[in-house]
Amino acid sequence: MTFEYEQEARAGGFSSVCGVDEAGRGPLAGPVFAAAVILPDGCEIEGLNDSKKLSEKKREQLFDIIIEKAEAYSIASADEKEIDEINILQATFLAMKRAVEGLSTPADFALVDGNRTPPLNIPVKTVIKGDSLSPSIAAASILAKVSRDRFMYDLAREYPQYAFDQHKGYGTKLHYELIEKYGISPVHRRTFLKKIING
Repeated sequence: MTFEYEQEARAGGFSSVCGVDEAGRGPLAGPVFAAAVILPDGCEIEGLNDSKKLSEKKREQLFDIIIEKAEAYSIASADEKEIDEINILQATFLAMKRAVEGLSTPADFALVDGNRTPPLNIPVKTVIKGDSLSPSIAAASILAKVSRDRFMYDLAREYPQYAFDQHKGYGTKLHYELIEKYGISPVHRRTFLKKIING
């Protein structure tokens, strides 16, 4: 993975380029998380990759390295109530905006994973499969994923009957069985469970 996209932005006159990615768009419960990361030019982090391709243990290790080496990083979220209110895409954009605005060093350009452009106050370039192509996006992907997983472990202690530590809120067979048994919790995304609510 090279800094091709970051260097291209710098060649275009931008000096502070952040990578942005999200975690948790698909689950039935909990917030959607986003992270923004500015890495120093040419920063080498061994094993950096799309968070989905890494083991949980490897992600946890990389999380600490990224935080240590990043010029600036910020992690933010939009909760299940916001997701139900404005829809998952807009809530994802909101989390991304919060992450970018939370950077201790302001970014003047954002590389965003995917093909949808969040309304940030700086220029944006979307990169399909960006978490496998751009180190800044890959770093953001890991920070967002680890932060969300940790949050779901906390929810598992709060709502032990839903086994959030096992499925992280995704719509697994076990999760649907537990919703069937215990009903919908305050941290479930009601708009994702309309069939069950109205059924």
